[in-house]
Amino acid sequence: MFRIETEKELLSAFRSRDRKHVELPRGTRLPLFVRDYLAWVDPYGVRVFLVFTAPGSTRLTGITFRRDQQADKSLPTRVCDWCLSPGGGDQIGLLTTDVDAKRRVGVNLCLDLRCQEKLESAMNLAGRDLVDATQRVLERMSRFASEALGMEVRSET
Repeated sequence: MFRIETEKELLSAFRSRDRKHVELPRGTRLPLFVRDYLAWVDPYGVRVFLVFTAPGSTRLTGITFRRDQQADKSLPTRVCDWCLSPGGGDQIGLLTTDVDAKRRVGVNLCLDLRCQEKLESAMNLAGRDLVDATQRVLERMSRFASEALGMEVRSET
């Protein structure tokens, strides 16, 4: 669990190149208390924003994704690379983000990044521990931010 006190603190979680695109959902009230991670879709459905802390860290990390692929219900079932939930083309798709001015990377994810809700449902049905599953998702998020984007996700000591 973490707390976001101000809009400035929230924006500072994102890389400077992404901050201009961040648009908080209408009606957002600060401070925010966040259980595992915070994700939302911009009002136009073009971008998806993610804020999280890596396991064992207090550093906020923010990633701005683009939904470059249109939702298509006719596509076969896919699996989210983070929560491993299955879904059709209207639920799971390629989200991309810039590495730098010349390179983009993408990953197949829940298009709305509502992995937590899907995990909760799956773990409840299976009678399994949600905490461990959530930690694995946060580790996958951290690995993507660190390895694909070169972001520092761990707290400085």
